[in-house]
Amino acid sequence: MSVPKSVDDYLAQFDGEVLARLLLCQKLVRQLVPTAEEGVMYGILGYKLGGNPLVYFGGFKNHIGLYATPNGHDAFKKEFAKYTQGKGSVQFPNDQTLPIDLITRVVEYRVEQLAG
Repeated sequence: MSVPKSVDDYLAQFDGEVLARLLLCQKLVRQLVPTAEEGVMYGILGYKLGGNPLVYFGGFKNHIGLYATPNGHDAFKKEFAKYTQGKGSVQFPNDQTLPIDLITRVVEYRVEQLAG
C-alpha cells in the first residue's frame, strides 16, 4: 500500500475500533489545539504547532500508537510504564479503554513545551 497523501486517505485505511480511536484522538487535538496543523507525517496522523512537532497518532491492528516527541515520553514515563513502548512511542491496546485523560495531558504538555 502506498503512503497516504491526506488525512482522509490515512483514516480511510481503518475501520471499527481503530478508526473510532483515531477519530477520537483527532477530535481531541482539534478541540485542545485548534491552531495545530494537521496532516500525514511520517506515514501517520500528525500535528504541528508553529511548524514544530506536537503529537502523532498511528493506527495499528492491535493498538493506537502515540508519539509525543521529543520530550513527551520522558515527562510521562510513570504513566506510560504500564503500556508497551517503542523508541518515542507508546501503544494503547485496542482491547483496553483509551486513556483520554492521559492523552489530553500529553497534548497540553506538548503545547506548553512549544510555547516555551
